Amino acid sequence: MRRNWSSRMMFSYFPIFLLTVSILIFLSFLIVGELSRSETNKANEISTGYIVDTIQRSLGEIELSMLQEMETNPVYNDFLGSFKQEEDSTRIYDTVRQMNGMLYRNQLIESIYLYRTSDQSVLTLNGLKTLDAFADRKFLEQALFDKKSSSWSAPRDYPQKITDRTSKVISLYKQLPIPFGAEGMVVININMYGIERMIDDMTNSQISFMRIINDKGELLYAAHGEAESKGEVLTSIRSENTGWTFQSGIRAGQLFAWVSVVSYIWIAIGVLTVILGMVYIFYITRKNYRPIQVMMNRIQALQLQGGQLSENSELVVIDHALESLIEQTMHYEQRHHENLLVHRRQLFLDIIEGERIEAVAERLRQFQPLPMEPGRLVFIAVEINQYGEFRKNYAANDQNMLKFTLMNLFQEFMEEEQMYGWSEWISGSRMGVLIGWEQTSAVGKETLKTLVDNGLRWVSDNLGLSLAIGVGTIVDSWEQVPASCHAADSALQHKLSLGQDMVVMSEELPDKSTLQSYKYLQTFSEIVRDFRIADEGWRAKLDVLFETFRKDSIKDEQIRMLLHALMQMLDREIGDMSDRLRKTFDASSLRVFYAELEEASTLKQVQLVLLHWLTELYRIYVSVNETKSYKAMISEMKVYIEENFVNPDLSLKHLSDRFQISGKYASYLFKEEFDMKFVDFLMQLRMQRAEYLLAGTSENIQEIALKVGYANSITFGRVFKRIVGVTPGDYRKLKMKPEQ
Repeated sequence: MRRNWSSRMMFSYFPIFLLTVSILIFLSFLIVGELSRSETNKANEISTGYIVDTIQRSLGEIELSMLQEMETNPVYNDFLGSFKQEEDSTRIYDTVRQMNGMLYRNQLIESIYLYRTSDQSVLTLNGLKTLDAFADRKFLEQALFDKKSSSWSAPRDYPQKITDRTSKVISLYKQLPIPFGAEGMVVININMYGIERMIDDMTNSQISFMRIINDKGELLYAAHGEAESKGEVLTSIRSENTGWTFQSGIRAGQLFAWVSVVSYIWIAIGVLTVILGMVYIFYITRKNYRPIQVMMNRIQALQLQGGQLSENSELVVIDHALESLIEQTMHYEQRHHENLLVHRRQLFLDIIEGERIEAVAERLRQFQPLPMEPGRLVFIAVEINQYGEFRKNYAANDQNMLKFTLMNLFQEFMEEEQMYGWSEWISGSRMGVLIGWEQTSAVGKETLKTLVDNGLRWVSDNLGLSLAIGVGTIVDSWEQVPASCHAADSALQHKLSLGQDMVVMSEELPDKSTLQSYKYLQTFSEIVRDFRIADEGWRAKLDVLFETFRKDSIKDEQIRMLLHALMQMLDREIGDMSDRLRKTFDASSLRVFYAELEEASTLKQVQLVLLHWLTELYRIYVSVNETKSYKAMISEMKVYIEENFVNPDLSLKHLSDRFQISGKYASYLFKEEFDMKFVDFLMQLRMQRAEYLLAGTSENIQEIALKVGYANSITFGRVFKRIVGVTPGDYRKLKMKPEQ
């Protein structure tokens, strides 16, 4: 029998075990394959990006070098401005020498030539030619027609001479002089063969392939001359300055070749894991069966004593035994809880509420909550202060443990004085304690107060809990307990004014049946008046108000009601002065304020909540009164900008230093007052002045740029064209006039 069950338990593991291992191995293959593919894609993308960046950087360096050369070298300007034949030969020689220097500095340049508009001649490295006799005349005429070039041309055939063979080049042309000239044009031709060799040197034909296609999808170039490549395109990157698309991928048969090696390793690991798992299952099965065998021996011994011997398997016998034990335990626990907790607590609630009084005597004899028949009784209400924080700081088990400790604590304190206590939690945060003693015992109010004070200090020192305790009146019978409970509950309604960690005797409360609200309303009126005239004296009056609350010991709900009245008076007085103040007094904002008041558990906390709220309200009220000074500041700022807009250092930081405010705040004031950003206003003033100088003076563009606050003509020209619509040179040529 034992072997039969042991074998079944052992072999029942195998399906799950084999399935788990199979899934793990399969997932391992998938993960390895996906990782290898992902890493291959990343590597291919990085290498392709490097090639594209290298080509773009090379072309960009050529373009930048050409622009710097044409802009800074006066030789080219001299050539473009030459009209006399006897002076032209020297300029041609110097220009050709500079062009040869550019070719020498960059091996990718196939050729370079200059076109001069004045006589329609073309200067190449071989000399000066007329446009009609120039071999590359067709491309040059097209460039002269387009004029604007921001990128390299498509690959084309470039002939050195009309009868010579052609070579593949890409070309870039710019008008001269830089940047807005119309005196000529420079054309640079880049040898495609050099670019192709550069790409071949950076690719491995045995592992990967790369090809370049144009915007029409036509093949321009394939690395190592292999136009047809078997493999999936993994990366496509478009070059902005040439318009080419670089496509690359891994050749078929190379992408996952190494994965097979890893696969064999994983298969070996999987087989080894299965073998080790089988060995472990045999071992752990035999080891785990030993305690089951001991358990079965004990159960069979009990069955022999009871005269019953089960012929079922071990698991069935153990299941029946455990089911019987659990059933008996649950039945016992159910009766225990019903009798000692539920009914006992219900009896306690009935006594303090005065319900079913006729059956109290019988139920007291049944449960015997007190070991004697008391001659006198008193009800004590114990409440945990800041119950929300208590629930937040302690876990559920810790809360139950602390509550159980409090129940036993007060009972033990009473027993030391020959009194007996009965404690029950009547709500989440409040515990009720019924204390009884004999009629002949000399227990009075002072004795009760001393005992409760000792318990309060012990809880504060040892458990770190804050409690408020209300002691009801002393009564002579169970029927009078509801009156004592009501008195204790009334005592706890003065927690804000009397304090939290203290004992409140119901008989010591002041006898104030009605609230004398007229004297508080007078203080409210004085606070509102100070608000109205922006007098800080309202803070002192607020302190006096709360000191009055404390002296009068009024109820908690009366304090909150009076503070609601104060907020209503402030709303009527200043709530309609501005949108910000109106928003402060809307329903959602006041709901937050009243919620904070409800959460406050001491009078000091209530005062802090109100002070914080009133301080923020006072700040908004004062800021509304000071709005006029902000308008004066922004007007002065506008005048200063109009007088100093030609200063190139004029900025938000300059304004912040000048007017002693932050740059961000200066920008905000400017936007709010004029509905325009500071930068737009400054550019508008500068462009208006520039239009006047262009139309009314003969100063050059660089001088005008300096006079309107720009360091160079390039930046000035770019901004002028964006604002006015034409370049400064075209503005003057078209004889445009500034708008009024």
